[in-house]
Amino acid sequence: MTQRIALVSGGIGGLGTAICRALAHAGHRVIAVDLGGRDERVAGFHAALDGLDVSFAPLDVTDFDACGALVARLEAEHGGIDILVNAAGITRDARLVKMDKRAWDDVLSVNLDGVFNLCRHVVDGMAARGHGRIVNISSINGQTGQFGQTNYAAAKAGMHGFTMSLAREVARKGVTVNSISPGYIDTEMTRAIREDVREQIVAGIPTGRMGQPDDIARAVAFLTADASDYLTGVNLPVNGGLFMSF
Repeated sequence: MTQRIALVSGGIGGLGTAICRALAHAGHRVIAVDLGGRDERVAGFHAALDGLDVSFAPLDVTDFDACGALVARLEAEHGGIDILVNAAGITRDARLVKMDKRAWDDVLSVNLDGVFNLCRHVVDGMAARGHGRIVNISSINGQTGQFGQTNYAAAKAGMHGFTMSLAREVARKGVTVNSISPGYIDTEMTRAIREDVREQIVAGIPTGRMGQPDDIARAVAFLTADASDYLTGVNLPVNGGLFMSF
């Protein structure tokens, strides 16, 4: 098995941690990036890794130049980034008639601009080396829309449009670009939902449960495997059957 260098944005979040663990278990050297200045969360992240080969680097994914500087440093240290998982994301929910400009800008900046900022800096190196795997973590709400989430749904739908377009550009260079659209996953964000609302959500999921972060992490491991070289431009729904389409 070839050890690859993997970069995971939003890496210390609930989904990000599971993704980092799955990639490390697959034999890769993993760098998790997330906002700095949160020592307690970073310490908890490292404790959850059980000694796996995962390091942490602070990064604001909305800062184009900072993304470029980090990628350049990692390429100098490791010889190139082979896998990029864009999992950084935030919500700022409100009905459009009550949404202020900052709530729109913040969500688009993290959830969509962050994808551009990292992809733009890693894709040339991947193409030059003839191998790369990019996975963008979208959302079921980018497929269906959601009340109070015009900003989030727009960003997540835009993420897959970006995915398909970049996939076409780099397919002949040995680089695949795919997205995953999670449904409702048992994370800190969904645990904040009122219990009665959570029960209604689960009642509507054909599998009868919310997803676990590991459900998403296994999908990432699949799409980033060397053998997954004939899958590109794909949006993989991991939602327990909540939304089905073809």
